[in-house]
Amino acid sequence: MSEKSGSRTRRILKNVVVSALVLGAVGGGVAYTAVTAENADRTAPTVAWAGPSASATPEDPAAGFQRGRASTPLSKLLLPVPEGHVLGSDIEGYGNDAEVSAKQARALLKLTGSGYYGKERRAYEKEIDRLGIQGMAMRSYADDAGTYQAEVLILRMKDKTTVRKFFEVRKKLSELLELRKGPKIKEYAKNSACFLGPEPEKPKARKGSQENPDLQDMVCSTYDGEFMITVRAYGSPPFDQKAVADLVEKQLRHIASPGEYV
Repeated sequence: MSEKSGSRTRRILKNVVVSALVLGAVGGGVAYTAVTAENADRTAPTVAWAGPSASATPEDPAAGFQRGRASTPLSKLLLPVPEGHVLGSDIEGYGNDAEVSAKQARALLKLTGSGYYGKERRAYEKEIDRLGIQGMAMRSYADDAGTYQAEVLILRMKDKTTVRKFFEVRKKLSELLELRKGPKIKEYAKNSACFLGPEPEKPKARKGSQENPDLQDMVCSTYDGEFMITVRAYGSPPFDQKAVADLVEKQLRHIASPGEYV
């Protein structure tokens, strides 16, 4: 590979990583709802994932759906809704507990290359294809106190080396962008990284104003084998970074032992 070709490939890969950062929010649905979570009316259930009846049994397909479905190998890797949490708001266009095929996941990533045309667009899409995406599962969570909501996405690729390199480039890009560092996931410090969004601005005090303060957001990237995990959380100040880091840690432990509910 020539130096010029290698440089172009690295640049395209970086753009794929930027796209993945965008994809981490998928539709950004949580961003617009987290700020009102505290005052949300929780009496209206999410029909698609309403809790099981009192007579539900382990053999009942509806049993346990309030913790998230586990009907496919990929959905089983998503952290079941832990104690102190409920399924969160819909991830725009997908609901709060969903899975998309390899073809759909690749198409989502390719949509973010709308700024490319001709040869560059084809090269961009080719790099996405080379990632070997096998599918993606996603689930949103909200804590009972209404202080934050989080989206967890698990992207499966065919090659463990690609996943690790993807993570490393993504981490380096976040550092180059001088994003503020978030808390460390202690047990998984070598294969995880969390970064905070811009410092929220204090809202101007106005009599009778109903404006909410800017949201604080945090994105954690990590990997395990052929799985790339992205956790993006939003909340109003004071934002509980540790609670989100704990959620990430639980997710990683669950992937290590997917048959055990945390």
